[in-house]
Amino acid sequence: MASVPAVLRSEWTKIRTVSSTTWTLVSALVVTVALGGALSAVVSSQFGTLSDMDRATFDPTYTSFSGMVLGQLAMVVFGVLVVGSEYSSGMIRGSLAAVPQRATFLFSKILVAGVLALVVGLITGFLAFFLGQALLGDHGTNIGEPNVLRAVIGSGLYMTLIALFSMGVTAMLRSSILSLGILMPFFFLVSQILAAVPGAKDVARYFPDQAGRQITQVVSGALNSTPAPYGPWEGLGIMALWVVAALGGGYAVLKKRDA
Repeated sequence: MASVPAVLRSEWTKIRTVSSTTWTLVSALVVTVALGGALSAVVSSQFGTLSDMDRATFDPTYTSFSGMVLGQLAMVVFGVLVVGSEYSSGMIRGSLAAVPQRATFLFSKILVAGVLALVVGLITGFLAFFLGQALLGDHGTNIGEPNVLRAVIGSGLYMTLIALFSMGVTAMLRSSILSLGILMPFFFLVSQILAAVPGAKDVARYFPDQAGRQITQVVSGALNSTPAPYGPWEGLGIMALWVVAALGGGYAVLKKRDA
């Protein structure tokens, strides 16, 4: 019977020795920070042309996280690769032979990858915030204002949950290609489009990304978004329920099916 510390060390070795997983985390950080900074600079230069409504609902904190729409896709890839690479390479047979306790195997992988995603997510959130506020200049805010620190830390939690959700989905589908083929269009296109369609947006606001991203807002209705019927922490809780369901489904499949 493999000990938990030994399994954790093994999973850490797998992640840090695969260059693709490292680069996806770097991409998540760079894309989120760079795009958020670029959009913050554009908003700052065009602030005088904004309507009275846009100025009244302007959220400098949320603006600095604009790059997260694309940055989260790199986190999706990270989550998919952490689990899916075991199946695509055939390593899953050896892994389960070494660690026959499937709960220990899966949740050790999730714990290691989740902690790593959290660290990168928090660093990304703070970097995106401070760069964005520097570029917004007089239109920016500071970390000590009400709810701003919550939003910054929440951005890191959001990125982490995106990665965990992707791991759970991949554990269910047992394929990196299939998982990416579903998750990437869903987060990049389907969720964004449905969130803008009257009627459909009432359902889309309960999607994991739409609900979870509420934690990054300080001003309700920022960037012409429709105010949600729940608060920031409730939104993150809805996303967490999606994650629990995905991870539970992944474990059920792993436990029932052979490698």
